[in-house]
Amino acid sequence: MQTDEMKTCLPAGKLAKWWEPADNNKILCTLCPRYCKIGEGQPGFCYIRQNHGGKLYTIGYGRPTGFAIDPVEKKPLNHFLPGTQILSFGTAGCNLGCKFCQNWSISKAKLDDENSVVASPEDVVKLAKQYGTPSIAYTYNDPTIFGEYVIDISKIAREEGIKNVLVTAGYIDKEARKEVYQYADAANVDLKGFTERFYHKLTFSHLNDVLDTLIWLKNETDIWFEITTLLIPDENDNPEEIKQECEWILKNLGDSLPLHFTAFHPDFRMLDKNKTPAKTLKDARNIALSMGIKFCYVGNVFNIEGQTTYCPECKTELIQRNWHTINLNVMNNDKCSNCGTNIPGVFN
Repeated sequence: MQTDEMKTCLPAGKLAKWWEPADNNKILCTLCPRYCKIGEGQPGFCYIRQNHGGKLYTIGYGRPTGFAIDPVEKKPLNHFLPGTQILSFGTAGCNLGCKFCQNWSISKAKLDDENSVVASPEDVVKLAKQYGTPSIAYTYNDPTIFGEYVIDISKIAREEGIKNVLVTAGYIDKEARKEVYQYADAANVDLKGFTERFYHKLTFSHLNDVLDTLIWLKNETDIWFEITTLLIPDENDNPEEIKQECEWILKNLGDSLPLHFTAFHPDFRMLDKNKTPAKTLKDARNIALSMGIKFCYVGNVFNIEGQTTYCPECKTELIQRNWHTINLNVMNNDKCSNCGTNIPGVFN
């Protein structure tokens, strides 16, 4: 999806934020906890932040890999403007190395004429207005690595009354996140597993940095957010690990944060794994609900019950979903239409 203003020529990279000179003529990138030391002419782990002439440039700025109009439920967000569409885009590159990446064709893409377009922040907001989407999603790879682009787009979008959604792994430096998230209205954070072994082995990152971002979102922002855990057979689907994750959420984030368990399908460097059985997702949801989490959903499988929002008090079916389509919505603004219980989220 392109507009006439989106040319196919290569723009110059933009001077990046969040870096400082390091030893041996290198640059220390301070955007994420990876803290790459980058030599002259070299990229960091994410590929799109590069050292040129002793300065750090973000070559992903203004270079989306394409746009799509999605249902907001696909992010997934079930308590944020349900039933609306959202303009979605990402860039090349990623600051994680997930072996199971379901978007690897984008996150591992080379940034060239065939795989990207040129779009200024104004272009992106104009496109959202053109298609009448009330929100923009920074997604597909991870918006952390194109944080400068996120800031510039989201600021304009906020001024135009368009909401901003970050779909992210939450692997970001404590100082940088204050700026990257400053105009965000909602986020879905991938809590990819609940052991350091999983994060180290399969994502090349660390669990505690993600947990810190989740606590920060809860305690220091008014951003609406939900959590997604992709369950991978024999890697992070053990019932005890799921219980530990739920216990941590209940203790640190409360019982009303929507939690999504989604199905893995063999992809990228884990083609030898089986897809996640539907029963695994159902069991995980039952564990979460039995422990006191009020809103738990399943995704990437057909399961109307597991995708429906119920009132936690009277159990009325409030929003029934079939995959990403809403079949029924009897919410009374942000309240249960039957008993008046407040349902947390952004529904208007």
